[in-house]
Amino acid sequence: MKDKSDRDLRTKGCPAGQDLAEIKLFVSEDLYRAFHRCVWILVNETGRSQVEIMHEVVHDFLVKHGC
Repeated sequence: MKDKSDRDLRTKGCPAGQDLAEIKLFVSEDLYRAFHRCVWILVNETGRSQVEIMHEVVHDFLVKHGC
């Protein structure tokens, strides 16, 4: 069973009516730190949730690559 923080993350900022699924990526430690730093900065600058930012990052990637 997922812990409470996972459940909270899955519901906070979730696009209306959408269930969330987890994506697991393997990247270098530098990219890992840069991604989390970028998300943290955007959350603090915009007041949007971590889930909203993650959704936007994946959406933008897919659009960029025509998927």
